[in-house]
Order: sequence, then structure tokens, then C-alpha cells
Amino acid sequence: MSDHKDGSPGAQRDPTAHEKEKKIIVASFILTVLTIVAFGLFLMPGRGVGYAPAQPIPFSHALHAGQRKIQCLYCHSNVDKSPHANVPSVAVCMNCHKVVKTDSPLIQQIAKAYENNEPIQWVNVHVLPDFVYFNHQRHVQRGVSCETCHGNVANMEKVEQYSPFTMGWCVNCHRLPENNAPLNCNTCHR
Repeated sequence: MSDHKDGSPGAQRDPTAHEKEKKIIVASFILTVLTIVAFGLFLMPGRGVGYAPAQPIPFSHALHAGQRKIQCLYCHSNVDKSPHANVPSVAVCMNCHKVVKTDSPLIQQIAKAYENNEPIQWVNVHVLPDFVYFNHQRHVQRGVSCETCHGNVANMEKVEQYSPFTMGWCVNCHRLPENNAPLNCNTCHR
């Protein structure tokens, strides 16, 4: 096999052509890696285990759910009746904070939002891709505890993502014989 333009055996290869080929190969490799990384980030459920974003107003689940023993369903009231979990409204906070710690600057921020009928812009901790359908109601009604997926939130000063929420993680739970959970794709993908 010849590398020379005229096809003669043993002829030297054009060095500039060789350099161009190397650059194309390296650029193709880099582009492939970047595409894979970008695609992975785009499809990555949530933001990963340990993700604990700063919230507009610090909220301690360790205090409320832990020390005060407020049940998850008090604040996340529709999680057993709706496919979607709800982030509590300011009105739910004010059920207690109309009288509890009213002198706290943080509670005063919540009271101001309540008076102005403005929601607190909480940052979602647990985010699934748009193409995944997860039904909280079904899981709660089947007896799956909040801690199974969200960890021991009652001990978390700042809520963080406890589970990976990957397809494999969900499917592994569905495969357990004691869960008797559906395994067809349409259960989660619509």
C-alpha cells in the first residue's frame, strides 16, 4: 500500500496531510467526548446525590420534621392524593408562624411574602427529566415511606438529594419481588 500521491511504493507521505489527519482525529475525539458529557448532563436526573442548593430562606427539616415531629404530609399535603409532590405554600408556613418566632427576621420575610400574596421561590432539590413520569400518590398509598427515596430528611438541616433517581435505581426497586411493582416501560415513560 502506498502513501504517495503518484502511487509509487515506498514513497514518503506528505507531512502536512499527516498533520491535518491527526488534527481531524483529535478534534473528532474531543467533539465526541464533549457531546457525550453534554448529553449526559442534559439527561441526568436531578443534580446528583448530595445536591443541596441554597434556599431563599434557610429551612431546617431537622428542626421541623426532626425535633418538632411535624409529619411530611402536613407540609407536603397532596403527596398522597396527587401524582406530584407539592412544595408547601407560604400559607402553610404561616399556619404556625403567625404565632411562632414572629420576631425572627427570616419568619418576617415569610410573613411579608404572605401579606403580599407572593410565593417563596424555593429551589427544587429533586428533579427528574421531563420524559419521566413519577407518581407520588401510588408510592405513598402502597406504603413506600418518604425515607426510602429521600433519606432521613428529619435529620437533615439542609435537604439534599439522597438517592440517584436514575432509571437503574428505580428499576432495581421495582424488580424486588416483595414490591410486586410494574416493570413495563409505560409505567414511567410517557
